[in-house]
Amino acid sequence: MAGVQSALVAAWYRGSWWLVLLRPLEFLFRSLAAIRRGLFLWGFKSVWRSPGPVVVVGNITVGGTGKTPVVIALVEYLQAQGVKPGVVSRGYGAARGEYPYLVTDQSSAADCGDEPLLIYRRTACPCAVAPDRVLAVQHLQDNFDVDIVLCDDGLQHYALARDLEIAVMDSQRRVGNGYCLPAGPLREPVARLKQIDHVLLRGSEDALKGVSYVVETLVNLHSGEERQVSPDELECDIHAVAGIGQPSQFFDMLDERGFSAERHVFADHHIYSPDDFSPLGGKAIIMTEKDAVKCRELAGANAWYLKISARLPEAVTHAVLQLAVADKSAV
Repeated sequence: MAGVQSALVAAWYRGSWWLVLLRPLEFLFRSLAAIRRGLFLWGFKSVWRSPGPVVVVGNITVGGTGKTPVVIALVEYLQAQGVKPGVVSRGYGAARGEYPYLVTDQSSAADCGDEPLLIYRRTACPCAVAPDRVLAVQHLQDNFDVDIVLCDDGLQHYALARDLEIAVMDSQRRVGNGYCLPAGPLREPVARLKQIDHVLLRGSEDALKGVSYVVETLVNLHSGEERQVSPDELECDIHAVAGIGQPSQFFDMLDERGFSAERHVFADHHIYSPDDFSPLGGKAIIMTEKDAVKCRELAGANAWYLKISARLPEAVTHAVLQLAVADKSAV
């Protein structure tokens, strides 16, 4: 099944001719998506508005585009400005089944999903998880004093009113062949981008739209020891593990810093087991921070994660800050 999905994704971004055969299904999907959104816009389905500002960080394509690093960057920026943000997430991959759920120091990825756990451990920001984003926001505000709520994904969750929308796209892939599912990667038509406040391009240096990444350090999964990202600090030949939407950028970062990596690719949100690591002996392991929150008890003592930070355009951070500050001053 995973092989079929990978082949379909490759076809979307390669523009394979046979995808035209899926256009009737694409038309049906696009029509249903438009009707669903229209029901909220025209008042046939209720939209709940939070008493405080809500910012949604999402995308219009399926698969990972780097939303979570953007959310983390916004949280850290707001915290540095004295603002108290909170985060809500669907909690993809969680097996707990009890929602809404508040992430704590004792939480595991099975409880809340890997992305909320990563956000919480990185920022100590209050995080609430529920497939119903409205319930998540209400639960967060019932339990914490927050100035602004950031929604990690949920651009198509129209039951939740939002004050600002941010869409994240890959700077190379963009919208693929421009078709909606299943003939293309889009959850909504390209025209939807015109209604979004800020469209960011992951991996771009564009001053207005680009999201670039700063590689900070290597962190040991067990001890928390930090080392410079260099073969001189570890070793040259390593195992590189990635279970994210687009792992090539992670591998490229390691290549650019002189590592010779044996690559191990897993599906996004992969649930790791000891069998995944038993063949990875004899060399250090470097993985993504998102994978690391699930692998501490599975990987050996010589396992590290690559800590990176997203750098956002000033216009985006300023817009989010102004929302929070304006709401506080109005109280």
